[in-house]
Amino acid sequence: MTCCRLVLAALAFLVPSASWATGEIEGLITKADRERLANYETTRADALKEAREGGSAEEIAILDKVVDARQQSWSGFDMTGDWQCRTIKAGGFAQLIVYGWFKCRVTDDGSGWTLTKLTGSQKTKGRFFTDSDFRQTYLGTFAVNDDPFPAYGKGPETDQAGYAFLMSPTSWRIEFPAPYYESKLDILEFRR
Repeated sequence: MTCCRLVLAALAFLVPSASWATGEIEGLITKADRERLANYETTRADALKEAREGGSAEEIAILDKVVDARQQSWSGFDMTGDWQCRTIKAGGFAQLIVYGWFKCRVTDDGSGWTLTKLTGSQKTKGRFFTDSDFRQTYLGTFAVNDDPFPAYGKGPETDQAGYAFLMSPTSWRIEFPAPYYESKLDILEFRR
């Protein structure tokens, strides 16, 4: 009986990385999103440079606290539940904007975590895929106000791709390189 429990526990531990092992994300991700993620480091560096050059001191302090937070392992972390979330737009049109807090929810239907931003005019809904112990890949869609969420893969105006990083037991973020609208980098920050 103990042997069976150990095998089941090991299998349960492996489930989050199953999407990469089976290539599930490879069958879903669009060419445009693959390119955005491939250029993530360069896009991020440019966006943060512009934000720090043009943002207010208060907003730069918020940005730095979020992006400089030490990344932690996702191992053993359960992101399900209700979260406060806010968007930070870096680089591009306005250089730096930090929005107020809204409501987000993460659920797990047995095949992985799903995020839905519940309030605010700009919303997202999508799934997470394990990239490494310290990074999740997020694929989702963008909707405005009460518009329904389109299916992922409908086009660059609504498709979203980003990397999620755990910052503490009560906070994490998703960084979206080269979003279609307004900025060079969108950061969605989460706190309990």
